[in-house]
Amino acid sequence: MRADQQLIRSRGDRRRGGLAAAVLVAALALTSGCTGGGKDGPTPPGASEKAPEATVAITTPQADAKDVPAATEIAFTAEKAQETTVELKDAAGAAVEGTLADDGKSWLPSGALKYGTTYTATVSATGSDGKAATATHTFTTMAKPANQVRVTSFLGDNQVVGVGMPLIVKFGRAIPEDYRDDVQRRMTVQSNPPQEGIWHWVSPTEIRYRPKEFWQAGSTVQYRVQAGGLPMGKDWYGRADLSVDIKIGAATVMTVDNKTKRMTVTRDGKVIRTIPVSLGKKSTPSSSGTMVVIEKLKETVFDTFDELGPEDGYRTDIDFAQRLTWGGEFIHAAPWSEGQQGRVNVSHGCVNVSMKEGEWLFKQTRIGDPITVKGTERKLQNGNGWTDWNMSWEEYVKGSALPYEPEATPSATE
Repeated sequence: MRADQQLIRSRGDRRRGGLAAAVLVAALALTSGCTGGGKDGPTPPGASEKAPEATVAITTPQADAKDVPAATEIAFTAEKAQETTVELKDAAGAAVEGTLADDGKSWLPSGALKYGTTYTATVSATGSDGKAATATHTFTTMAKPANQVRVTSFLGDNQVVGVGMPLIVKFGRAIPEDYRDDVQRRMTVQSNPPQEGIWHWVSPTEIRYRPKEFWQAGSTVQYRVQAGGLPMGKDWYGRADLSVDIKIGAATVMTVDNKTKRMTVTRDGKVIRTIPVSLGKKSTPSSSGTMVVIEKLKETVFDTFDELGPEDGYRTDIDFAQRLTWGGEFIHAAPWSEGQQGRVNVSHGCVNVSMKEGEWLFKQTRIGDPITVKGTERKLQNGNGWTDWNMSWEEYVKGSALPYEPEATPSATE
């Protein structure tokens, strides 16, 4: 196991061996019992007091540890405890805010700790006898590292997006595979209302999150990456924490059927428009699959000479373009094919609509609105755009660095 994993890992082997036992003995030796009273009176001099029923030992960080990552958590074991509390203070006595993990075995500061600073962690466990057992460790965080990995979000605060929008987080450096589980443990998603979802590693530098079903219209979503000081491979550490709040707009969903050459547009489950379309001709078919709107360009220029060559390439002004794939498939207005729309496919792979319908549709959609194209000669290739919804839930789960644990009641966290 990596040395830095020993300092931060919250699950798995806690190394409960000799070190934990030694810490436990020391913690119990320092614990004071309750003062006796009533008929028995005070404990006679020289008599031993009964030890608390509960026991507790800090396993991470180790006592008096140096060069501890600023992203460290406080991990511990607590036996026969009905209540457990954790307190972390710096050398000046200032308390650090944090949260106890759901499994009750670790505590994570709300943000990265200061570099080169000494902290004291105290864990108290109270049993049914009302007596508290305590364990205390003092440790010092590492100096600010020279190699830091930048963590960024595609979306910004308060952005309103479509119900198919994946949460996209990128890293300025490839994250080694054996570090991804630690990184993912520090990534949380909270939605209102709560919705089940999971993170999926698209590449060593990018991870995305999607719910099991489309986001519920009107939801609010906050996602956090507690990356500050987090080991990310060799001598690299996360530069800073990241937190983003977004909103989910109305459920605008587009469905295109090649058989009918029609696009059906629904809003919150109700059909609001049916639009004639022309899809890709046989030599350049449109992709069948579920995509989302990646970007919107009211006016742009399609220039395909480099891609298709001088014989087949073209340069054309385009209005009301909505990108669906990295390969160049768009929904856009195509006045030159209005006579074929609804009847025959003549495009180079795009979804052609009229100028009137293109302008109307452009005003209805947002980044992240989903579109499903059915019945064409070519299947959508995963990775050609934000194809998170083109995978089944079972396929998507396989991209997580952590085991998927389905819950009876959807949770607001990963």
